[in-house]
Amino acid sequence: MTKVSSAADRPRLDTALNIRAQQLLKHLVSRYIRDGQPVGSRTLSKDAELALSPATIRNVMSDLEDMGLLISPHTSAGRIPTARGYRVFVDSLLQIQPLEMADTLRLRQQLLESTDYNKQNLLQQASDLLSEITHLAGVVMLPKHTSNMLRHVEFLPLSEQRLLVIMVINAQEVHNCIIHTSREYTPSELQQAANYLNQAFAGKNIQSVRADLLHDMEQARTDMNQMMQFAIEVADKVFEAQGGSDYVMSGQTHLMEVAELSNIDKLRHLFEAFNRKRDILHLLDQALNADGVQLFIGEESGYEILDACSVVTAPYEVEGEVVGVLGVIGPTRMAYERVIPIVDMTARLVGAALKNE
Repeated sequence: MTKVSSAADRPRLDTALNIRAQQLLKHLVSRYIRDGQPVGSRTLSKDAELALSPATIRNVMSDLEDMGLLISPHTSAGRIPTARGYRVFVDSLLQIQPLEMADTLRLRQQLLESTDYNKQNLLQQASDLLSEITHLAGVVMLPKHTSNMLRHVEFLPLSEQRLLVIMVINAQEVHNCIIHTSREYTPSELQQAANYLNQAFAGKNIQSVRADLLHDMEQARTDMNQMMQFAIEVADKVFEAQGGSDYVMSGQTHLMEVAELSNIDKLRHLFEAFNRKRDILHLLDQALNADGVQLFIGEESGYEILDACSVVTAPYEVEGEVVGVLGVIGPTRMAYERVIPIVDMTARLVGAALKNE
């Protein structure tokens, strides 16, 4: 069974709702998610399961609005759920649907049974699948390592003060990146710097390498030689990035099809946030310690640009250790009962595939 985490300090507003109010909220949110139109009392009065008069429904809806669970958009007679209304719906009223067999088979075949993917391709494929199956934006954080050990480093000069840095990390992970330096270095200088780093720091954690170099810089600032200056420059530009994390994203254009997000300015700011990555990474970092699927609905993310969005995440594990997070980003009006098990299953399969790899 899919487990959905909830924050310990989240107010349990549903405890103040009687059965009738909970039923009405459930039907209203479900209908709004399905149709995308404000829901009025006349529409709900035709729902046989509620068996309530329009007058009773109006009174209950008014109470729910006073509690901050519903809102009347513009001059519409109908209501739509707020982020708090969605939260009560997800925590207490949602019935999560079993994953469709076709989706299960597709995820297993393309993530677990394929032998054509390396780690990077596997995570990109997971992001693509999340987007394709949910019709939302799929996002997968690249694995974090509790211990990134530097084994070997080499520098190859390119053009215009650029260097190709080749690092072997942990057992046999090869990382390549291009950095811009403050000046051009000769092959001899590059070899001297590489020899220094390999002799002094091979077998050490990358973050400790950077910290040690910066400490040495403070200790020997006055008589630092050029080789040491270069090592410091590389530490700032390369080792810091290797110690962090990044993510891959797919299907951002799906969000252009969502009426609530179709405003050009809103989309532009949203896509800028995706490109900037910092805010999204911070949000994914918060989900690393979640026990199961976690939801950030509307303003719960803490980022104004995501106020009209929900982020559904799940951590993925290798050998019992959480190494990353994946999920989807879409409108608050999403089919949570379907999206939640898709995200949960994908996280489980990615962890199993990484273990096999």
